[in-house]
Amino acid sequence: MPEILEYDFMRRALLAAVLIGAIAPAFGVFLVLRRLSLIADSLSHVALAGVAIGLLTNLYPPYIALAATSTAAVSIEELRARRMLPGDAALAVFLYGSLAIAVVIISIAGGFNSSLFGFLFGSILTVSGPDLWLIGALAVAVVLFVTVFISELAQASFDADLARINGVRVHALNIGLAVITGATITLAMRVVGVLLIGALIVVPVLIALRVSTGLTRTVFTASIIGMLTAVTGMVISFYADLAPGGAVVLTGIGLLLAVELANLARRTLRGRRLATEVPHSHGHIVHSHAGPSAGAHAGVMGQEPAGGPGGPGGASA
Repeated sequence: MPEILEYDFMRRALLAAVLIGAIAPAFGVFLVLRRLSLIADSLSHVALAGVAIGLLTNLYPPYIALAATSTAAVSIEELRARRMLPGDAALAVFLYGSLAIAVVIISIAGGFNSSLFGFLFGSILTVSGPDLWLIGALAVAVVLFVTVFISELAQASFDADLARINGVRVHALNIGLAVITGATITLAMRVVGVLLIGALIVVPVLIALRVSTGLTRTVFTASIIGMLTAVTGMVISFYADLAPGGAVVLTGIGLLLAVELANLARRTLRGRRLATEVPHSHGHIVHSHAGPSAGAHAGVMGQEPAGGPGGPGGASA
């Protein structure tokens, strides 16, 4: 058995990484398509404020963070839907407001400690059995949500107005998506940390959009990439003694850069191949036109037609 699997805390951390890595990009596809990637960052700062409140009041921080992110998610969507604030302005208000609350509460509590650092950047030592059960329940909820409403999510992502005309309840769908985002951020704090979970929601989606076609295939590919990224980052953090959140995110960004470089190299080679094929094809075109032209010139010079003496020219002679 590999050394990494000899420890109970690492087995729990790896299982949590598999689950979080699979579900975060699954709904992240629809956030990216709607250009709402920053909602993950906004809700992560709201979760940080909830964690700070939980640590200050000696309550279980994930529960407080879950309540805070759910409330914020519904509030952001209500502000956007009622046009009380533009979407980016609503996200900015909650991002900076919750960050200010977190800073004030942390200063009241006496500054940073090891527990808060683990929530910020992840800690493989803090993933417990109850955390796994909660993450597993969330995974089931996300799979059901995406599977049941994938058609409605696709319509709302590409054209919200047309989706409303077709009878899709876009507002309720957006609220459900935002609440799932907040819940995922809250439960992923142990693995990736609240400040970096947004990258796990977005980066695998960006990679999947470049290597796959079709919405269903993109969602599936993003989930696979998310799992590989999360597990690889956790393994690196174990052997290199690094914060798991940073290792996971840097692994994903490294994979994104590799895909971009591969696409760039492929486009460059294709361009060079087309550049060499175009003169060659032009040569064939000139050569094909030379045959009729030569025949015409031969007729003008008084040469026999191709039919010879038995042809029409010979008969008339």
